[in-house]
Amino acid sequence: MYIIGIAGGTGSGKTTVARKIIESLPQGEVALIPQDSYYIDATELNMAERRKINYDHPAAFDWDLLIRQMRALKAGEAIEQPTYSYLECNRLKETLHVEPRKVVLVEGIMALYHKELRELMDLKIFVDADPDERLIRVIERDIKERGRTMQMVIDRYLSVLKPMHIEFIEPTKRYADLIIPQGGQNEKAVDLMRACILHQLHRPHGHFTANP
Repeated sequence: MYIIGIAGGTGSGKTTVARKIIESLPQGEVALIPQDSYYIDATELNMAERRKINYDHPAAFDWDLLIRQMRALKAGEAIEQPTYSYLECNRLKETLHVEPRKVVLVEGIMALYHKELRELMDLKIFVDADPDERLIRVIERDIKERGRTMQMVIDRYLSVLKPMHIEFIEPTKRYADLIIPQGGQNEKAVDLMRACILHQLHRPHGHFTANP
């Protein structure tokens, strides 16, 4: 198994990079593990209390569950991945059955934050983008998909997203083996990633190495 971590700020294009990589590879040989699925279970809180949670802080994630399930996949075991609703601001009852695959992508704002999680990865990627571009993407996404107004998004960006990015996300860039500027629009970088992963898939007997 070849595990790839894809990190980057909110709106950087990391999800787009992950999607383009998956679409370009043989069907059924890649599994995607979104870090957002591992937000803490806030069932005991009401909606007002859930909205006050800082979802861009490391404490918002269930690291134990994420690391435990990644280790299970690496050991060849299937997992029941949790699912998360941005509208409910909470984990759902339904889970997603995920079988081990030759390549596993772990994608999220803090995919490179936790040392134990990084140690499971064969390749670590940080998707970079200009702060103005990230803000525009966040506004478009949150209004369309998460039921927020423009003012809500801007207020959240200034009070939460920006300071959390500077404190917790940007510093993880130093752990990356590869930094992709211009987000998901960087076709050359995505092509290089695709070639690297295809090389790993074609190695005999499923043997993987970090360097092609």
